[in-house]
Amino acid sequence: MKLRHIPEVRICFIGDSFVNGTGDPECLGWTGRICVNANKKGYDITYYNLGIRGDTSTDIAKRWLQEVSPRLPKEYDGRVIFSFGFNDTTLENGKTRVDFADSIKNVREILSEAKSLYPVLMVGLATYAEQEDPQRRQRNTDLSKQFALICNELNVPYLNVFPILEKSNIWINEAKANDGVHPKASGYAEFAQIVENWDAWLNWFPLT
Repeated sequence: MKLRHIPEVRICFIGDSFVNGTGDPECLGWTGRICVNANKKGYDITYYNLGIRGDTSTDIAKRWLQEVSPRLPKEYDGRVIFSFGFNDTTLENGKTRVDFADSIKNVREILSEAKSLYPVLMVGLATYAEQEDPQRRQRNTDLSKQFALICNELNVPYLNVFPILEKSNIWINEAKANDGVHPKASGYAEFAQIVENWDAWLNWFPLT
């Protein structure tokens, strides 16, 4: 009997605390969950979570390639998913941690180089629970829209999760009950489901 070939894929997830899965007592976040389910669909996933709490697009621009390169040697089917931007819009000493123009420059440079080396997807900024600051919400909305435009320009699939999570009672309520920003297991499961229903992810991992 001929053994069925199991596709082997290595994926690096690059981003911030939402990529890291901060707050999830199951230590899976959304990234771990989508890889678990891809394995269940018949894939052999090697999963690298390269999320760092507090990272901005500037931080990621400095580190992503040196972290990805040794994990995705050319002889393997290596892929990269980016998700960041939330920390760019945080105010420190009266100004955002990263200027809006610099965020745009960073994401264009990161994605331009990454897509020349690997298949790439980008998941947009996550929302946060405490919406008392409408200016922060607007900054996140504006940045999400600009990221979408750049991804369209570079032909990188982009998933704008911000408006979807903003309407998710599970995500918002869990984050409020936790630290005001990060949800727990059910919130991340909701995030994972959004990604799994995305055409770009389904193109990567159809049923085998």
